[in-house]
Parts: sequence; C-alpha cells; structure tokens
Amino acid sequence: MPWLRQTLLTSAHSLGTLGRRLDSSLAALFGFAGVVLVLLAVLSIRSGFRATLAASGSPDIAIVLHGGAGTEVNSVLGEQLIPVIAQAPGIARSGGERLISPQLLTQVSLTKRLTGTMAEVSFRGVTPQALRIDPRLRIVRGRMFTPGLDEIIVGADAERDFRGLRVGNVLHAGPYRWRVVGVFVDGGGLHDSELWTSLPVLQGAYHRGSSFSSLYVRLRSSAAFGRFKRFLTANPRLDVSVQRESAYFAAQARNLALFIDIVGGAIALLMGGGAVFGAVNTMYTAVAVRAREIATLRALGFARSAVLCSVLLESAALAAVGGLGGAALAYALFNGFRATTYNQFSVVAFRFAVTPHLIVLGILYALALGIAGGALPAVRAARLSIAAGLRPQ
Repeated sequence: MPWLRQTLLTSAHSLGTLGRRLDSSLAALFGFAGVVLVLLAVLSIRSGFRATLAASGSPDIAIVLHGGAGTEVNSVLGEQLIPVIAQAPGIARSGGERLISPQLLTQVSLTKRLTGTMAEVSFRGVTPQALRIDPRLRIVRGRMFTPGLDEIIVGADAERDFRGLRVGNVLHAGPYRWRVVGVFVDGGGLHDSELWTSLPVLQGAYHRGSSFSSLYVRLRSSAAFGRFKRFLTANPRLDVSVQRESAYFAAQARNLALFIDIVGGAIALLMGGGAVFGAVNTMYTAVAVRAREIATLRALGFARSAVLCSVLLESAALAAVGGLGGAALAYALFNGFRATTYNQFSVVAFRFAVTPHLIVLGILYALALGIAGGALPAVRAARLSIAAGLRPQ
C-alpha cells in the first residue's frame, strides 16, 4: 500500500475518533484560538497606528524643521527663513502663489467623552494655504476659520473623541475662548485628531512671536524632492532638516511599532507555550485511546512514518481550526476598533487593523504550535510496539 494512502487512511480514521476525546480536543482548540486572538489583537494596534500615520504622509509634500529637531514639537523656525526657502526649486504653485504653509504645533488639554479624563491634543496654527497643500484635507461641516479671529476647525476624530468640539461650541482653554466653526477630515490621517486655527492668532495666544514649528511645502512631484532638499541643506544661511512628509510620519510610528513587537512577541511565546502544552496532552490522550487501533494498523503493514504523520496532521488540523476561529473572532472584535494613543506628547486617534497579513501570520503561528505540540506524541505513536498495543487492557 503506498505510503501516502496509508497516511491519509490513518489520518482520516484518527480524525473520525475525535468524538471519543472531545474534552481534550476542545481544550486544544480553545488554546490555539486564544493565542491567535490575543496575538492579532496586539499586532492590530501596530498595523492600525502605522496605517494612520502612513495615511498622513505624501511623498509630494516636504516638511522643513529646524536642524537637529526630530519632531515638530521640538522645532523652532523664524519668519525670516520663509523668503529664502520659497526660492528653492521644485515648489508647486497655485494661482501664482507658491504652496508653502508655516505651521505652529502646540497642545491643549481636553476632556475625553468616554472616560472624562484629560488628554493633550495637538493644536496647530496654519495659514489658509494648508488646505491647498494637501488635497486630502477638506471641510465636511461648517466652514474654514477666518484668519485673525479666535476660531478653530477640528478634525473629525477629535470631534468624536472629546467634549465641547461640536460646530458652534466655544472651547475654553486658559484665558482664551475659541469658537468651533468647522470640522475637517484628512483621509484617516493624523490630522483628524487635531485642532486648527489661524497661525498669527495661535502665535499670539502662546506668546511665540513670529516663530513657527515647521514649514509644509507642496512639491511639483515626488521627483522634485531631491533638488528641493539639496538647495536648502547647501544654503549656509539655513540650519534646517528636510524630510518627505511620508518618511517623517513613518518615523513617528517606529518606536510604538518596536514596543508592540516586543510585547506581542512575549505574549506569543508565553501563550504559545501553554498552547503547545495543551496540544501535547491532547495528542498523548489520542495516542493512548487509539493504541489498539495503531497496533492493528501496524500489524496490517502500515508504516511507522504513516502513523507518525497522522498524529502530526491531527494536531495541525486542530491548530488550523483553532487558529481560524481565533482569527475570525479577532477580526470581528477588533478590526476597526477605535482607540487613542500618545504620539510625541499628543493624542492620536486610530483604528485597530486586523489585516489579511496578520490573519495569515496568526494561522501559521497556530500551525507551528500544533506541529510542535504533536511531535512527541507522534514519535511515541510511531514507536508503539504491536504486542504492547494489542495487549488486553
């Protein structure tokens, strides 16, 4: 009898006896499902956060910061730099104007809707050019703020997550009163969690004079970035760093991604060890229950390797079913789940993302655990002597 046919027949018979050891089999299934559920829940935080920051960046937009400043929060630029930077090649124009927007980034304390706790939210001063630089930005309710007035527009996520940000509300921040006049979206990007107002108004409110944090520049194309950057970094009058917007926001996700990778790895190892232990017990039980059947098959000429593979296949099947169940549950519970986290001292709203890549990763991990858990019982089954298996119990 060909080896493959022996393996398939033995495996089919093994799976057909699952009902006689339902308790241990269900315990293994739930163990694998639990591992995959928790693992995907953790990793979906990373994928969702990175997706939010990726949606915030465009290779056609450059961010100019003070030299050595890693983030906008730590950067301070002077107004006198704007005419110099405006002479750089590769800057896009609209209506005869170069698309350049100096921006000031600060924070304001707001109250979360769900918990009632306080959190720091990014408060950005911009010029009217900001909406023209990034075509993804658009007002969805209300109107744009009037330059020079104490008016703000709020990101859709910020409006949803914090109190007092509906259109028409007045936000009290220290001695200042800011009237909410509009809600904007950023295509699911970082700015959806921010508040925006007129740059000169915010400079005055926070006593920043004419300084600002960053300069956002719309380029004619992605290919123009090299020329633009070389012009600025080669100018001795400028002490600036230049990054693509996409690269800048991707860098902001690295620390959180690394932390989640470490936490996710630790959880995967700890819970994976428990799942392997459960699989070992389950498969040892299966071998014990089927000892007489295995001995009979061996007496009929079935190869040891066919018996070994059948035990491994059963363990892998339990792992696959458990992994699929855990992945389905993770997708149902966590995909699209809204959450907030701190990023560079401010709150960022994002959604968990249980991606196809993560689902495949979770199922493959469950399969690896299943094979590891079935290895020792499979070896024991293969080594079981015919005489011992047929001995009356």
